[in-house]
Amino acid sequence: MSEFLPFTKPYIDEAAIAAVGEVLRSGWITSGPKVQAFEKALSEYFGGRPVRTFNSGTCTMEIALRIAGIGAGDEVITTPISWVATSNVIIEVGATPVFADIDPVTRNIDLDKVEAAITPRTKAIIPVDLSGLPVDRDRLYAIAAKHKLRVVEDAAQALGSLWHGKRIGSFGDFVSFSFQANKNLTTTEGGCLVLNNEDEARLAEKYRLQGVTRTGFDGMDVDVLGGKFNMTDVAAVIGLHQLLQLDAITARRHELARHYFGSFGAAFEQLGGVQLPLHDFENTNWHMFEIVLPEGVKRADFMAKMKERHHIGCGVHYPPIHLFKMYRERGFKEGMFPVAEEVGRRIVTLPLFPKMSEADVERVVEAVKSLCPASAG
Repeated sequence: MSEFLPFTKPYIDEAAIAAVGEVLRSGWITSGPKVQAFEKALSEYFGGRPVRTFNSGTCTMEIALRIAGIGAGDEVITTPISWVATSNVIIEVGATPVFADIDPVTRNIDLDKVEAAITPRTKAIIPVDLSGLPVDRDRLYAIAAKHKLRVVEDAAQALGSLWHGKRIGSFGDFVSFSFQANKNLTTTEGGCLVLNNEDEARLAEKYRLQGVTRTGFDGMDVDVLGGKFNMTDVAAVIGLHQLLQLDAITARRHELARHYFGSFGAAFEQLGGVQLPLHDFENTNWHMFEIVLPEGVKRADFMAKMKERHHIGCGVHYPPIHLFKMYRERGFKEGMFPVAEEVGRRIVTLPLFPKMSEADVERVVEAVKSLCPASAG
């Protein structure tokens, strides 16, 4: 029996494991010098922009919305194909999520649909870089400037991605990244927010830890309602080591993605009806390799057979948010975003992580072809 191949697996080297031990022995395990060092390293990575770290890549988006002053009565436009946190944070600050359908090729939000969804109540856009493929930043920011909107980039999956040679996060408005376990850089859990100036960074610090501002040895004041979102030094030291390897991680993901395309073959989409991702090796970090299954192949059956017959794990990223019960209760219903619904019903994430081999890729491809029989003819 073949060894089980998961759809993702974090790689944390022995140096990072040893560094965690040093932090634990130091006695300073919550936010401290390692968090500060990680934020400094991230700021340098993003060209000197202010960066603050947090315990998730969800609170980063919520805090960005709060800094932007978005709340009750406001609308925020986002995509229905994302982890539900992307729209939940809009509700969390009291605003109203407005969805725009996706582009069938990039699977990112359709910017034509975004512009059509703008109303006088619209105050911000939250685009998502699905699988690390960037939304068209030129068009996105042209729309935002035209309508005087803030942008909170949900770049959770896009660390190491580029837009015309510039790192995602090194430009733009608010940019949120996730360091959750399956991301290209992990701190086990965590995230960071790239901000525009030091005033925003100081406000982010307040929202991060109960709204507290400290002065001197014993001065303390609270002038905003904050939460408990700080990153620990244990997480930060893992991030510091991962950041050193990020370029190599991205390069390896590119190699594996190229091998996927080569193994599937140029005619596979026509023969098998399986839609491969956009062939982009200029901008994306290849966080995930996602296919859309042919009509007639039930995703649950496909995933079960991949696991039981071939010992291969798959993921689903993502079901359409607007069809979840909580969102249906807010008035969303089937048929509103047909492209997202079709993609969300058939999309499957195949294994892709740096420690995979080319033979692993070939094994996955052969399994997919065996379960999509039209590809044989």
